[in-house]
Amino acid sequence: MSTLSSSVTTLQLFAEPTRVRLMALLEEEELTVAELVNITELAQSSVSTHLGKLRDAGFLRDRRVGASTLYSLNDGNMPEGAKQVWSLVRGEIKDAVLDGDKGRCAALLEARQRTNAWPDAVAGQMERHYSPGRTWEATARGLFGLMRLGDVLDAGSGDGTLAQLLAPRARSVTCLDRNEKMVEAARARLAKLKNTSVSLGDVHELPFGDAAFDQVMLFNILTQATTPARVVAEAARVLREGGDLVVVTLASHAHAGVSASYRDIHSGFSTAQLRRMLHKTGLVIDTCDITCREKRSPHFEVITAFAHKPLQAHPVNP
Repeated sequence: MSTLSSSVTTLQLFAEPTRVRLMALLEEEELTVAELVNITELAQSSVSTHLGKLRDAGFLRDRRVGASTLYSLNDGNMPEGAKQVWSLVRGEIKDAVLDGDKGRCAALLEARQRTNAWPDAVAGQMERHYSPGRTWEATARGLFGLMRLGDVLDAGSGDGTLAQLLAPRARSVTCLDRNEKMVEAARARLAKLKNTSVSLGDVHELPFGDAAFDQVMLFNILTQATTPARVVAEAARVLREGGDLVVVTLASHAHAGVSASYRDIHSGFSTAQLRRMLHKTGLVIDTCDITCREKRSPHFEVITAFAHKPLQAHPVNP
């Protein structure tokens, strides 16, 4: 199919109000056909037909649970053109019908929760649901206990929040940030942790020698860098052999107006772009993928990349 035909087909799919209603519901919750019929108050045949078209186009995914089929938005694997159109459509439409669907969906979910035991209700989708004490922060703090880190560099560290979490499991943590107020805040936060240090500096020109760190973190900094490839190259330079680089950054998006208010100068990156940057430094890429999609509009997606510096063969004296 040509690019023009593909684009026209995508636009035609979004031109049907029922399909927009279904997409809006399935963006937030995983639902069965029966539940969607209950919420939208449409005929089952109509709902099933539209779901089939959206699934076949790659907009939705489905999975079997017992005798039921659950549908949800095809987050990371939706065709790029469809993803951009849906983001635009969803951000612009404010409609009483969608509000009504949302209210009926909330009531249905509440009834579902009362009917089923909690583990049975969320099996296979626990990450989408809240339970007391089961938060991402609590989970992250627990996972840190499994780590054994060496000398860590947090490049673009902000106020030292991550360093404070990592320090108990690391030999040392070095923070670097270009903002003087952030540096002051980090020094205050980390004052009692003897294995931490904070420096004012530029991630484009790291003020450290070659092979100075076992792990380097580039968290949410590449979109603010003038030359992202230079930042990645500097991170690779200061890594020791066998050391690890972790990158967290926004995926490509069409919401520059939103991200610019946070001092971003790049509208994210594709996984292919980030892979090229990492590859050019000589690092071995372990993984580089879109790992999550934010629930709140405009639903930014996040890329997580892990790479390591390979061990070099050193000559052995006879």
